[in-house]
Amino acid sequence: MHLKEGESHAMLNDMTTTLKNIAFERTDSIEGDGPSLNLVGLCVFETTGSRDVQSFALVNYSPGRWKVDTFIELTAETDAIVCVVQSDMGEDIGFLYLNRKAMGSTQAHSAHEFSQEVEICDEQMGLTMRWKGIGIPPDRFQVDDDVATQSNEYGVDRLRAFERTGELSALTDAISYLQRGVDLTPRGHADLPRYLNELGNAFSSLFDQTGGLSNISEAIVVQRKGVDLTPSGDINLPCRLSNLGGSLTRRFEQTGQLSDIADAISVRLKAVDLIPDGHADLPAILNHLGSSFMCRFERMGELSDIEEAILLQRKAIDVTPHDPADQPAIFSNLGLSLTIALNGPNSFRTLLKPSQCSRKQWISFPTVMLTYPLYSTTLGVRSPVASNGRKALALTPQVHPNFPLQLNNLGNFFTRRFQQTGQLSDIAEAISAQREAIDLTPPGHASLSSYLNNLGISINCRFEKTGELLDIAEAIVVQQRAVELCPQDQGWAGLQNIALGSEKNLSPQKLNQPPTPHFRVYRGGFNKILAAKRLNQPPMYGPDYRGLPIFLNNLGLSLTRRFERTGEDSDIAHAISVRQKAVNLIPQGHADLAGYLTNLGSSFASRFARTGDLPDIVGAIEVQQKAVDLTPQGHADLPGRLSNLGSSFYRRFRLSRDTEDLEEALSRYKAAAVSPVGSPRARLNPAQCWARRLIEYYPRSPEIIPAFDTVIALVAMIAGLEQTVQGRYTQLEDVSTLALEAAAVACELDRPDKALEWLEQGRCLVWSQLNNLRTPLDDLRIHDELLAHDIAEVSKKLEHAGSSRGQSLLNMSLPEKMSLENEARVHLDLARKWDDLLSQARAIPGFESFLMPLACSHIMQHLPESGPMVVINMDKRHCSALALLAGLDEPLHIPLPNFSIDEARKYRTILDSQLRTHNLRVREVAEIGSIDRDPQVRGIRCLPNQTHDEDAPIYQVLRGLWKSVVKPILGALAFSGLTYEIERGQNTRRDAPKDLVVPNGTPVLSSPSRRRNLWRNRQSVNPKASGLLLTNQPDAPGASPIPGTTKEVRSIFKQAEASGVRVLKLEGDEMSVAGCLNRMQDFSSIHLACHGSQNAAEPLQSHFLFHKGPLELGTILRSNLKHADLAFLSACQTSTGQGKLSDEAVHLTAGMLAAGYYRVIGTMWSIGDVPAQEVSTAFYEYLFSHQHENGSAKFDGTLSAVALHHATQQLRLSINDSEHSLLTWIPFVHFGL
Repeated sequence: MHLKEGESHAMLNDMTTTLKNIAFERTDSIEGDGPSLNLVGLCVFETTGSRDVQSFALVNYSPGRWKVDTFIELTAETDAIVCVVQSDMGEDIGFLYLNRKAMGSTQAHSAHEFSQEVEICDEQMGLTMRWKGIGIPPDRFQVDDDVATQSNEYGVDRLRAFERTGELSALTDAISYLQRGVDLTPRGHADLPRYLNELGNAFSSLFDQTGGLSNISEAIVVQRKGVDLTPSGDINLPCRLSNLGGSLTRRFEQTGQLSDIADAISVRLKAVDLIPDGHADLPAILNHLGSSFMCRFERMGELSDIEEAILLQRKAIDVTPHDPADQPAIFSNLGLSLTIALNGPNSFRTLLKPSQCSRKQWISFPTVMLTYPLYSTTLGVRSPVASNGRKALALTPQVHPNFPLQLNNLGNFFTRRFQQTGQLSDIAEAISAQREAIDLTPPGHASLSSYLNNLGISINCRFEKTGELLDIAEAIVVQQRAVELCPQDQGWAGLQNIALGSEKNLSPQKLNQPPTPHFRVYRGGFNKILAAKRLNQPPMYGPDYRGLPIFLNNLGLSLTRRFERTGEDSDIAHAISVRQKAVNLIPQGHADLAGYLTNLGSSFASRFARTGDLPDIVGAIEVQQKAVDLTPQGHADLPGRLSNLGSSFYRRFRLSRDTEDLEEALSRYKAAAVSPVGSPRARLNPAQCWARRLIEYYPRSPEIIPAFDTVIALVAMIAGLEQTVQGRYTQLEDVSTLALEAAAVACELDRPDKALEWLEQGRCLVWSQLNNLRTPLDDLRIHDELLAHDIAEVSKKLEHAGSSRGQSLLNMSLPEKMSLENEARVHLDLARKWDDLLSQARAIPGFESFLMPLACSHIMQHLPESGPMVVINMDKRHCSALALLAGLDEPLHIPLPNFSIDEARKYRTILDSQLRTHNLRVREVAEIGSIDRDPQVRGIRCLPNQTHDEDAPIYQVLRGLWKSVVKPILGALAFSGLTYEIERGQNTRRDAPKDLVVPNGTPVLSSPSRRRNLWRNRQSVNPKASGLLLTNQPDAPGASPIPGTTKEVRSIFKQAEASGVRVLKLEGDEMSVAGCLNRMQDFSSIHLACHGSQNAAEPLQSHFLFHKGPLELGTILRSNLKHADLAFLSACQTSTGQGKLSDEAVHLTAGMLAAGYYRVIGTMWSIGDVPAQEVSTAFYEYLFSHQHENGSAKFDGTLSAVALHHATQQLRLSINDSEHSLLTWIPFVHFGL
């Protein structure tokens, strides 16, 4: 490009100048006795007053000649520079001044050679600087290719220099030059995708060093652009996709944003799909994809993810050539995934099935805990973890340098399994393998200190199990030796992918470490340390070495543990000392410094807990505050570090009773709880601390309500709609009782309204979510028809995704897995869109609370007219009841002072024992087939007839419940005279409780309100759908025969026909699972007379047993039952809850309500065949004879609760009051309207 007249001066002012091919040449004689000269560096200063200095290395390429292997870029604002030349003696030997005109060409893109003599202090020497100058105009797209190429190449060189030295300046230089190379390269240029990929890698490295979220976000932006610009058939596309997936995974680890890990898996799946078979990078890409699945597993707990990770790593082994050195490392990586699976949120027993893998990769688990060491002589098969570890060893010759590494890794597997099983044989195997690894490692080997450190970790684990002081003493000795052997001149590493911030051992290396030597040695590192000390600067070391700080930290942990056991002051002093040293070794500004400060604070806090010395807790607060200050906003670890700091302030408060400390603790807990970043689980613990400390010290604080509001909201977030229904149940297992605690506090505060709201919001979350997705939108449609349509469409898709999204299976093809991941990503997008749509709806006046949990006032205004509703709340604080009566503004709080959660547990234990004694509680799904095949029972043996015994266990339970629970509630509801007569045995009136009370249950109290609205708003049932579908399944495979179901169904069928009710009866083989689902669409009511099976581990797999297979609850939920009204489940244990999810209504009865039925009848335990027939026939006899009382000619279940009450009372009158009789008629329950 040439300048036009009149534009020269303006262009020069806007032009960037590049100096390239820079060289220095001696112009005096270099032979004979002339002075020697060795140039090593060039420093460049701007004359504009800037204090920035650019330093460049000078390379001697021939006698008397030195060059700079890069270029110097000068902005348009630079008028002149001063170049200072340095010798190997550290002296400045000369300089030269260059003004803008002398530096380069005023003609855009032309390169001219320039030279100038250097002003030398020694008059006997002559030195000239030569260079080429290029002027670069603002139009970056017209630059010569070699400039952009050279810029990129130098950026890559600086990136490699950073990897060797760890100097952050090298990394920032690399980013600067790589960015310039990208900026100078026109769109469409063949090299631009490569430049973008390299720039993204540099930003990713900067993120590892600083933890700055903007850095990893920038990496993702440029890597995604590089991927987008790469042609579809380019051989480099798979690697670029995998790199992009790595950056997305790392951002997910910091922010917890689920969309990132979903995108990471998606692009890495695409990389696997695109890379050709036999490509050298295929094993690595498979491993990277497995790592992303593993990362999601650790956050979400979905077994299918760790299963997929193991499969991918096994595939990586299969595609690796048989002899390369890295195959053992891949086997170790597979072992790592299997090990993590052992430590996952669910039992490993369901992870692999014998049909899905070879026999040598499978181990059967006879109990929930893993009990087999390396080899099971009983089964003759190997553990997947130990099998792959041993396979790695078998592939590694004993003379191979990797053999000790594999022994070390195998020991790590056993240590992980010991932490899961507690089996001392496992930790003995671990210690044995690690000792052998140490024995086989030659003195001076770079990995010896790592092996010693890991041996110390294992011995420490055994100490924590056995308490044997000799173990912790040995752990300290070997870890001290690890520290001593750690090459002190190799220093610090980036600590990538090392978990910090918690009080635990830190492994010095990943298990897929490349062949030894593991750490690159930076020569001259010790001199660098000394120089840094002289300058009072933190030392900077090579980023591939990460041993010493971790070894020091782990030594500190062992010393802390021994101190906690023995109280030896020298141990905790030493622990603090070595952990302080670890902190000192880490450069200021490094991303992991905050984690090490957190661990140092833990040791201070441990000493304080033992000694109560104020300086210790002050020290803990000081370093933990610094850790918080160093943690960037948006980092997922911030809530945890705030919580740790809050705990330290609270400990100091308990010592000093200084309320300022308590206020600081509460402030940190609150900040962690309401933090916009971090997982809901990470924020839930500080939220609980915030609420509980307020209750303890400020029992009337107005912040108690917001604190518990936060707790309950976080519980709901833990089970978000982006997860499958089963995934939500898994997440709720350990938090489902928090709503009960909150409600107890609300009652103490005389806020029964809040107690009711928190119970509604924190219980039966999954059921309520499904209910919300089916809420009618008639009112919203009047205001915004398009928005109502969008909400309806998204709700249908979300419900379908939650209950039907498939799980990845081992035998699936790659396209099928990619399809599943796309489904997961769509599911996540739907959840986000759902939230956005709700926000739009709530912005409409009058819809501010649209699909929010109902307020107490709304619930109280929409109570059923038939009678009061009562909820009983049990918590360790106290137990009470809330009675909801029409006409009141808030619930009536009824204290239950004589009842406690311990009493409730005792009664439950007694009842459960009696049910199991009489085979009325089927413990596992598989046990159905083991029940005696008595033709007179529905899955159980008949109980022997008994006489009335007031001392029988069941009577003890009922008497205790009457005195502690029922009597106080009836008394508060103005039945006091009646309760007095009953207690004295004087009641002979017809208006006994059984005549006054018709029991009816509901998963949540807001359900009747919403269901009545839904009933009123939905269109009339199609006359063709009104009717009753009957089926009996008397001989389901694997279950006891129940011939009484045939008589039961035929009897009901005759009654229905005689009453003019539309009815269809399909018996046994006449009814398939698919056929039943289709018929359920056509009939408003259904009667299922069959075996029912409650699956506690997988609630959606709870099912009804048909001749032709199981009808699963998950399948029913996916059906669109537009006309569903009444379901009678004449089967066993259909309303039996799940112990771990007692407040989630995880049973078939609640599931049928969620599927769309308004009224469902179920059983709390197994039922007899004959009583089931009697109750069923009496129930329908009442319904059919009263069907016209509701003013409709159609058959429906409006009177179903009264009909069931009538039927059970009929059965009760026909039998005596023995314990057997009580267990016969009590189990029938009614849920719904």
